[in-house]
Parts: sequence; C-alpha cells; structure tokens
Amino acid sequence: MKLLFDQNISFRILRQIIVNFPESIHVKSVNLIDSDDFTIWKYAKRNSFTIVTQDSDFNDFAIAKGFPPKIIWLKTGNMSTNSFADLLIELKNEILEFIDNSEYGIFEIHKRK
Repeated sequence: MKLLFDQNISFRILRQIIVNFPESIHVKSVNLIDSDDFTIWKYAKRNSFTIVTQDSDFNDFAIAKGFPPKIIWLKTGNMSTNSFADLLIELKNEILEFIDNSEYGIFEIHKRK
C-alpha cells in the first residue's frame, strides 16, 4: 500500500507505520518538501500513491479533477506523530477498503474519542 505523507505530517511517522503500510513515503524523501500542493498531487497520481494530509487543498483537487490520486484527509486537529500513527494503524482495514474501492476518492478521518 503506497501512502504519500504531505509535509504537514512529520516524516518520522514512517518508522511507526511502515510495517502496516509498506511502500509509504514522505514528500521529504522525494524532494517535494517545499513543493506546492498541485505538484505533490501530480506526483502522487503519476506514481500511484494515496495522499495522506491535513490540508483541505487536496480535497479541492479531488473534487475538481477527480481521482486518482485518492486522498486520506486527517481532520483530527493537532495530534502527536505517535497518535497519528496509532490512528492510521487502528484504521488499517478501513483504509485498505477505501483504496480498493473505485467509487470513493476521499477518506476523511476524524479524531476518535
């Protein structure tokens, strides 16, 4: 499963999730750390990544341009990297179902209570 983490999420998350989400990368590792969102979106599309972000701009791209790439939109507010990792791992099956489902392009994740 190929997730591309946007710059608003720490690159350190990879160490915690890579076993559950192999082939995942951070924009920093492909020299996109200071790139605009559309450049990141195009990279994800060309390379079959699902974007993981807290940025609403990717949602706008998905609405305007369709998908792929698919978007996992973390609407959780500020959380630690550990908490983000735990949440993604907890939702692994739902994320897999989302990525495999051709009908949906955006998966919103809200903070769990």
